[in-house]
Order: sequence, then C-alpha cells, then structure tokens
Amino acid sequence: MNKSSDTFNIMFVGVGGQGLMLLSAILGKAAVDTGLNVMTGEQHGLSQRQGSIYVHFRIGNPISPLIPYGKADILIAMEASEALRYVEYLKEGGVVIMSNRIMPSVIETEKVALDKEKKTKYLTVEQIVKKLEEVTDKVILLDSLELAIQAGNARTENSVLIGATVACEDFPIPAEEVRKAVLTLVPPKTIEANSKAFDLGREAGSIC
Repeated sequence: MNKSSDTFNIMFVGVGGQGLMLLSAILGKAAVDTGLNVMTGEQHGLSQRQGSIYVHFRIGNPISPLIPYGKADILIAMEASEALRYVEYLKEGGVVIMSNRIMPSVIETEKVALDKEKKTKYLTVEQIVKKLEEVTDKVILLDSLELAIQAGNARTENSVLIGATVACEDFPIPAEEVRKAVLTLVPPKTIEANSKAFDLGREAGSIC
C-alpha cells in the first residue's frame, strides 16, 4: 500500500456492457470482508452506448473517491484502447493489466468506413502496448477471452482480470478473500468456470 498516502489505488477502465462494475463490486466486497476501507468513484452513463466507462477504486484512507493523476498503482483495462485513454492516472512504475481485446468506438469506425482510399487504420494492440511502455515497463497483456473460454465460459473475463490483479506485488487484499468474493457474486451456475478463470488469470499475472 502506498506509504505516503496510506492508500492503494486501482483504476478500472473499459466500455459499456463489459461488466466493469462487477470488477469493482468483487474487490469492494473482498476489501470490506478483510476489514479494509474502500472508496469508489464511478462513471457509467454511457454504458448503454458502449461508451468509455471507468471506476476509481481506492483502498485505505483516501480523502477523496477520485484518484489524482499519476497516483494509480494498477490500471485494469477490459478493452485495450481504454488503457491508453486513461494512462495519465498511472503512477511511475505502476502496473497495467489489460485485455488484448479492441472494440473500436463509433467515431473511429466511421473514419475507417468513410476513408475511400483505405489509408485510415484501426489502432492495433501492438501500437497500444508500445505507447504504454513509454510510461511503464510493467504491462501485462492478457488474451482474457481465450482464457475465459479455456475456463469453460466466455463470459468469465472479469474473473481472469481479477485473478491477474491479485498476483501483483503489494496488492493489499488476500487472494483467497478475493476468490470468495468472486464466487459469491457471480451467478451460481458459473461458479466452477469463474473459479477456473480466476486461477488462469492469477497464473498469467504472476509475471506482475
């Protein structure tokens, strides 16, 4: 936990419809069950339009629910380009945990579609990672969908990313407490798949 401010800051980012709020709910429950204080700030008004959404998640004793620029210990991105959009929140030496999935915005899709000369291209995952590596050398790129499929349910990407997060050094919530929260909050029929997804994510995030 950040000694200077006595907080551990996580920025969740993604697009509407990905289940970003479940990530926040899982870690929130795990933190509270562990006896830690949690404060969050959310923006999800565009969720029905697949717009950009984010959650500020602060563990410890913050004075505000919003993470200051350059103070996030971890940036978790369910969509790759959103990691780039919010990277200014990441602290020096912070960790980016991101899915390799790209879901182009309507504006970007329009530019590509209207370019008759076909010179306009979508941003690639490789380009995104290269840009992020200008800020930090700790970029954990996950094929979260493939790992979710391996776990038995393509809709368990959240658990993959949560598993990778608990593998990070200095993460303040015990991994098994987070697992309990995952299995409590996901639909009963998906418990086994989410448990496997959590383990696969944790293994993939061990390089964190």
